[in-house]
Amino acid sequence: MFEILEKKPLAPNIFQMRMKAPEIAKKAKAGQFLILRIDECGERIPLTFTDFDASAGTVDIVFMVVGATTKHLSGMEPGQALSDMAGPLGRPTEIENYGHVVCVGGGVGAAVMFPAAKALKQAGNDITCILGARDAGLLILEEELTEITGPDRLIITTDDGTKGRKGVVTVPLQEMLERGDKVDLVVAIGPAIMMKFVCKTTEPFGVKTIVSLNPIMVDGTGMCGACRVSVGGETKFGCVDGPEFDGHAVDFDLLMARQRQYLSQEAIAMEKYSEGGCKCQ
Repeated sequence: MFEILEKKPLAPNIFQMRMKAPEIAKKAKAGQFLILRIDECGERIPLTFTDFDASAGTVDIVFMVVGATTKHLSGMEPGQALSDMAGPLGRPTEIENYGHVVCVGGGVGAAVMFPAAKALKQAGNDITCILGARDAGLLILEEELTEITGPDRLIITTDDGTKGRKGVVTVPLQEMLERGDKVDLVVAIGPAIMMKFVCKTTEPFGVKTIVSLNPIMVDGTGMCGACRVSVGGETKFGCVDGPEFDGHAVDFDLLMARQRQYLSQEAIAMEKYSEGGCKCQ
């Protein structure tokens, strides 16, 4: 069992949790993820580390309520415990001194971007972060990212203009590249459609762009094949080959089509959960 130590809301339907998981915490690295199960009858869901502390034996996750399992998870409180948690899984972010790294985060992707940005900063890189959301109320981890970048290197965009620049994250990125700013690496994490257009923005300039993919995933060890993605025309598995890939080689249209496969089933599960559960236990 894995005890929940802390829980706090970051935005509407977005929560951060800290769990006791000493064996996972001492091996976790930026870019990796875990798979958790609330109880023995629950589904397995993958969530990327937002932070981890080997000395304290804790790991942090951030999640948005999008289905029955995350709805259930959002109702749990400190003192309660999760049945299962497996990790760290996946390949960690390749951390080295690239020079100037631009980290682009959309929505909950900011939570995944945070440990990567922190590790890249510790490796000696200059970090600029572009943080985007639909509106000001959905922006998360601004203070934490500002501690990494400094106040002049955090660029905020919102679709409705309620904070920062009105527009999408690719606009300031495009401007940066067009005026000839030195950009050695771009790391993009967020909705697949956002990552697709970040890659379309950087490709003409020849700037290496890494993306963190979130395909459907079940076992996390490459056995089931549910997380397969097409990268450079080859089939890769998000759980063992990723989750980070060369963004210019990813088939985002196929990824998004696969992500939409089970929307109707997810809606049914959410409806049953709202009615008190499926009663199959």
